[in-house]
Amino acid sequence: MPDSVYLLVASLISNLIAQVSKMFVYYYRTGEWDLEQVLASGGFPSSHSSTVTTLSVAVGLQHGFDSSLFAITCVFSFIVMYDACHVRYYTGKNIELTQQLIKDLKTITNLRFDDPIYHEKLKTILGHKLIEVVGGFFLGIAVAFALWPIFY
Repeated sequence: MPDSVYLLVASLISNLIAQVSKMFVYYYRTGEWDLEQVLASGGFPSSHSSTVTTLSVAVGLQHGFDSSLFAITCVFSFIVMYDACHVRYYTGKNIELTQQLIKDLKTITNLRFDDPIYHEKLKTILGHKLIEVVGGFFLGIAVAFALWPIFY
């Protein structure tokens, strides 16, 4: 079996576990089952960080933690996790702020916002809080190590 199969399968399984876990975390927090959480972005744990962490650790196990390939995947992973935690999170916050400003303008000035763009439902939770990224990081490590003996 090619070495790349472990890298691909482990990373995809990590992503799947993270996404399915979101449904259980949501149930724990709200007491309601919501299957849509399996496809949701944001939430605990971060599937972005779990997937790239699994990839990095799997590469480290396979090619050595002192290899150039491991270094490359680590840099890639840090960029993805930073983006998930900061850029995407604050994009969601900007959406929230914009929606609130539109509501306030409607209330204060009685302006009519007839253009359909003002009535679009935008998702405000796009990114992750730090704890969600850290949770995905540890999940990614666990998946890579758990699957290693199965493949090797």
